[in-house]
Amino acid sequence: MRTGYIDRILGKIISRKFTVFATATALMIWSDLTSDTWGMIAIVYIGGQSVIDAALSWKHGKDD
Repeated sequence: MRTGYIDRILGKIISRKFTVFATATALMIWSDLTSDTWGMIAIVYIGGQSVIDAALSWKHGKDD
């Protein structure tokens, strides 16, 4: 059964970006991670992952 476009995107967001968000938030709560560092972790991961996704899409075509 084919999954819908929104389901695929939500699956990727929840599995990757949400894990990074949860990990950075846990570190901020239970260790000495500042909010600036938390923001930097989120920006670097999301930006880096976007570049990787774009490169893979360009090299291998649209992922259907």
